[in-house]
Amino acid sequence: MFVTTAGRTNQHMVEKAMEIAELLQVPYIKRQKKSILTLQKETNSECIVVGKERLELFHKEALQPFFFHPNSAMFRIKRLERGEHDPFAQAAQLKKGMTFLDCTLVLASDSIVASYLVGNEGVVTGNEGQNYLAFIVREGLKTWDSELQLMNEAMARIKVVNCLAIDYIKTVPDHSIDCVYFDPMFDESILESDGIKALGHFALYEEFNKELIDEALRVSKYRVLLKDHYKSKRFEQYGFNVFRRKTAKFHFGVLEK
Repeated sequence: MFVTTAGRTNQHMVEKAMEIAELLQVPYIKRQKKSILTLQKETNSECIVVGKERLELFHKEALQPFFFHPNSAMFRIKRLERGEHDPFAQAAQLKKGMTFLDCTLVLASDSIVASYLVGNEGVVTGNEGQNYLAFIVREGLKTWDSELQLMNEAMARIKVVNCLAIDYIKTVPDHSIDCVYFDPMFDESILESDGIKALGHFALYEEFNKELIDEALRVSKYRVLLKDHYKSKRFEQYGFNVFRRKTAKFHFGVLEK
């Protein structure tokens, strides 16, 4: 991994790139009018590119970068503000002041909605095992301007933990999280978007198993929530009560404490 700047750069971007390189303990390489592909071939490496508007994460085998985008969270929060229905909100039953642990953070769209629902008094934590993805998403949550103040505030409140879900959840005390959330189907749905296909080159696919469910039940105060494909056998396998939706590709399943 190395860090560089966009083709048209300025001193602020250079300083930011050098700061990120130091933080991640990777080299900073001057752009010097070379293409990203050329730099990657010379170094045989992935890279983070500091642009004016965003950070981009390039895999050496992909032409398109991964970058943070809140995905569906914006229009979902706008709908909730109008008092309209959201399947995730219905299943999670989050209220102001509650705590929420997202064990499959990815782009954090559900965590953003959760943070909006629990408000300033609540706590939302998200796990991301891949350190560069965790960094890009953490920075994106701090800096993305949705032009919707309450959404910007919701994003800024999310705590991103760079750790595998199973390793982190084992450190969490019993009955300390109101709702624990899993979305193991993200690889089937979110990667359909052209803007984030590069995510697949970096994402860690953590095993979803009984140990993880047992730990989630141990730390949860009220419920464990699973989002999965409508044909998934995991709902029945682990005893989830399923909210079925006729036209949806995915359902939500709940284990109530």
